[in-house]
Amino acid sequence: MEQNLNLTAEAMSDSDERMKETLALSSEAERDRDKSMSDSDSEDEAQQNLQIESLQTELVTNPSNYDAHLQYIRLLRRMGDVDKLSRAREAMSELFPLSPTMWRQWIKDELSLNTAARPEAFSRILKLYERGVFDYLSVSLWCDYINFVQEFDPMVRQFSPTGISKARDLFESALTAAGLHVAEGSKIWEAYKKYEQDILLTFDDTDEQAKEKQVQRIRSLFHRQLSVPLAGMSSTITAYKTWEMEQGSLQDVESIDLVDIYPHVAASYQKALEMYNARFHLEEQILSPNISDSERLQHYMNYLKFEQSSGMPARIQVLYERAITDFPITPDLWLDCTRNLDNTLKVGNIVSNVYSRATKNCPWVGELWVRYMLSLERGHASEKDLSEIFEKSLLCTFSTLDEYLDLFLTRVDGLRRRMASSSEEDLEYKIIRETFQRASDYLSPYLKNTEGLLHLHAYWARLETKLGKDITAARGVWENCLKLCGSMLESWTGYIAMEVELGHINEARSIYKRCYSKRFSGTGSEDICQSWLRFEREFGKLEDFDHALHKVTPRMDELKLFRMQQESKSAEESEKNTKRNAREKRKLGSDITEEQSPSKRFRDVGNPKKAPEENKYHVQNISQVTKVEGVNWKNTKIDDNPSEQQFSYEKNRGYSDQCTAFLSNLHPTANYEHIRNFFSDVGGIVAIRILHDKFTGKSRGLAYVDFLDEEHLAAAIAKNRLKLIGKKLSIARSDPKRGGRESSNPKTLTEHDATNHSSQKASGSKETDDTYKGDVKDVKFSSRKPGNDNIQLKGKNTFAVPRNVRPLGFTTNKPKAEEGDEKPKSNEEFRKIFIR
Repeated sequence: MEQNLNLTAEAMSDSDERMKETLALSSEAERDRDKSMSDSDSEDEAQQNLQIESLQTELVTNPSNYDAHLQYIRLLRRMGDVDKLSRAREAMSELFPLSPTMWRQWIKDELSLNTAARPEAFSRILKLYERGVFDYLSVSLWCDYINFVQEFDPMVRQFSPTGISKARDLFESALTAAGLHVAEGSKIWEAYKKYEQDILLTFDDTDEQAKEKQVQRIRSLFHRQLSVPLAGMSSTITAYKTWEMEQGSLQDVESIDLVDIYPHVAASYQKALEMYNARFHLEEQILSPNISDSERLQHYMNYLKFEQSSGMPARIQVLYERAITDFPITPDLWLDCTRNLDNTLKVGNIVSNVYSRATKNCPWVGELWVRYMLSLERGHASEKDLSEIFEKSLLCTFSTLDEYLDLFLTRVDGLRRRMASSSEEDLEYKIIRETFQRASDYLSPYLKNTEGLLHLHAYWARLETKLGKDITAARGVWENCLKLCGSMLESWTGYIAMEVELGHINEARSIYKRCYSKRFSGTGSEDICQSWLRFEREFGKLEDFDHALHKVTPRMDELKLFRMQQESKSAEESEKNTKRNAREKRKLGSDITEEQSPSKRFRDVGNPKKAPEENKYHVQNISQVTKVEGVNWKNTKIDDNPSEQQFSYEKNRGYSDQCTAFLSNLHPTANYEHIRNFFSDVGGIVAIRILHDKFTGKSRGLAYVDFLDEEHLAAAIAKNRLKLIGKKLSIARSDPKRGGRESSNPKTLTEHDATNHSSQKASGSKETDDTYKGDVKDVKFSSRKPGNDNIQLKGKNTFAVPRNVRPLGFTTNKPKAEEGDEKPKSNEEFRKIFIR
C-alpha cells in the first residue's frame, strides 16, 4: 500500500515537473509570440509613418492631388490620430467637395469621440451635417441629419414651440432639396409626417382647437405628398385612407372612394400617378446595377431631356443634382445645370451655391468660372467677393489660353460696368489698368499676332481714353500692341482709328507713313495703301494727298505685279498638277511598261530631236510654290561641260537630299526669319521652303529646311515638340520615298542636263544663274526618262497608239507595194476566212 502510494507520489511529482516544464515552455512561447507581434506592429507603424510623411510632402507640393488626400485620411483614421485626421479632412474640404459617404464617416468619428449632448459637440456636428448636404444631394444624409436633430436637440425633442419651428424649417429644407427625388423622396415625407403625428399626441383632449389645427396640418402634408410622383404611391394612399378613418372622416378604407370626400386630392393623386408611370422606365434605367457608367450617364441625359420637355424647373434641378452626385466631375453636366439655372432663376443664393460647387468639382473648366463671376455680378455681390473668385480662377490650369483671356475680359467687363454706375464711387480706374497689365504680361508671350491679344489691347486703349482720360497711356498701349501684333493689319488700322476719332490727324498720318510699305497677309498691303489715300481725301490738304499718292503709287504697282506673278504661278501649278495626274493615271492603267536599255538611252541622249512637249514643259515651265533661301547661286559657275557643272552644283550645295527636315504644325504667321531664329542654336541651314496654298497664298503650316550634314539635321530633329510662336513644332527627317515619289537617277539627270545645256549654247542664248537653278531643280523632280522621243505604249491600254486601220476598199495613188508585201484583202476574202 505504501509502495503504491510512493509510486503514486513519484508519478505525481513527475507529472508536476512535466506540467511546470510545459507551462514554462508555453509562457516562453507566448512571450515570443507577443514579442513578434509587437515587432510586427512596430514595423507596420514605422511603415505607416513613412507613408504619412511621403503623403504630407506630396500634398505640400501638389495640394490638388485628390487621391493623395484620400490615402492620407485613410492612414490617419487607421492610426487613430484624431487631431491630424480632423485637419486633413478640413484641408480636403476646402479644395474639394466630399462625397456623402465621407461626410457620414466624418460625423460618425466625431460622434464616437464626443458626446453630442454637449453644446459645443452638438454645434460642431450640426455644422458638419449642413456642409455635407450642401456638397451633393443625398437623401440618406438628410435623414441622418433630421434624426440627429430630433435626438440630440433638447428643444426639438421636448416639442417646445421653438424646437417645433426649428424642426419644421429643417424638414422644409429637406423637402426643397430632395422631396422631388422620385426613388427616395418619400423617406423625407414619411419622417415629416411622423414628427407631426408625434406632436399631435402631445395635445390634451380638452384642447380641441389646437388638436384640430394639428390634424389639418398632417392632412395637408398627406395631400402635398400625394400630388408628387414618388415611388410607393399606392402605400401612401392606403396609409392616408387609414389615417382619415382614424380621424373619423372615412368609415371603411376599401368601400369608400376618396373622390367622394376630397375630389381635388383624388385628381392630384391620379395626375401624379400618371407622371410616375411615365418616369418608371427611366428610373429603372438610371438605377440599374448592371450597366456601365457611360450607359448610365446617357440614361441620365435622356431622362433630363424628358423632364425639360415637361418644363418644371424644380424637378429638372433635382434630377441634375442626382446626376451630379453620380458623375461629379463631368463638365457637361455642370455646364448644362448652371445654364438651366441662369435661364430660370438667374439670381439668388441657389445659383451662386451651384456655381461654387461646380468650380470645386471641375476647376479646369474656364467657362464655369466666367459664368460664376457673371452670376455674382447679377446678384450684386461685393467687390471683395468678385475679386476673390477671380483670383481663385487664375490659380487653376485650363486647357487653352483663350480661357484665360476670357477670364480677364470678364473681370474687366464687370469693373467697367460697376465703375460706370453711380453706386461704385470708391472703385478706381487703376484696378482696370492693373488687370489689363496682368493679362498682357501673362498672355503676350503665347498669343503674339492673334486676334485675341489684339482685341485685349484695343479694349484697353479705348478704356484709357474713355474712363482713364489718358491719351498718352492709350498710345502706349497701341505701341505695345504693334510690337506684339505688328504683322496684323487690324493693329495699325485700330491705332489710326483711335487717333482719327480723337481728331489727331497729324498723328494718324504719321502712322500711315510707318505702315504703308509693310507686307500684310491677303490683300492687306493694298488695303492700307488705299486707306491712306481715302484718309487724305477726307482729312488732308491737296499737298498731303499728292504726297500720299507719290508714296503709294509705286507700292501699288509693285503689289499688282506680285499679285499677277502669284496668279500666273498658281495657274501653271494647277496645269502641271492636271498633266501629272493624267500621266499617273496612264501609268496605273498599263500592265507592262517596257524599260529602255542603257544603249537606247545613250542613243537618245545624243539624238538632236526635240524632246517631247510634255517633258519640255515639265523641265522649263514648272512653277514654284515655295520660296527657297540660303543657297548662293551666284557662286555656281556655268562652263562648257554640263556634266561637270551638275556635280559642281552638288558640291557647292554641300548637302544631300537626305539632310532635310520636315516641319509641320507651323503657326500661320511664321516666316523664314522665325524658322532661322528657331534653329539659330543648331546652325548649318542651307535652305528654307515654306509651303503655301496655291489659291489663297496663305501658309499651309508646313516647311522643309535643308542642312549641311547629318550632324546639323540630328540637332534640328532634337528640337521636336518645342514651341514656335506659341505652337509646338513637329520636326522629322524628310523622306521623299515614303510619299510615293520616284527619285531620279543622278547620272541620268546629268546626261539630260548636258543635252539641254548644249542645245542652249548652240542656239546662242545665255542662261542666268537663276534659270540654271530652276532647270536643275525641275529636272531633279521629273520622273520622265531623258532623251526618250520614241514612246511605245504596250499592254491593254493602247488608246494612245495610232491605228493604221483603213476602211475596206480603200485605195491610194501611191506606188504599188514591192514584192513580198501583203496585198489588202477584199470583203469576199474576209468572209471566206471567217466562214472557214
